[in-house]
Amino acid sequence: MEFREIYCTNCKKVLGRYNIKFYDHSKIEEVLKTTHIIHVRNGHRVNIRKFVKD
Repeated sequence: MEFREIYCTNCKKVLGRYNIKFYDHSKIEEVLKTTHIIHVRNGHRVNIRKFVKD
């Protein structure tokens, strides 16, 4: 299964994993803007990266 991860490089932790089947890139960006906005406002660097789990 393939996932997209929202990862905070300052905290060095995964904020969320979302299945590519249900969440395309635009939906993940929307989740980032609504749910994980506190990290962005605090100046943290947040990345969206691909994660493959066998």
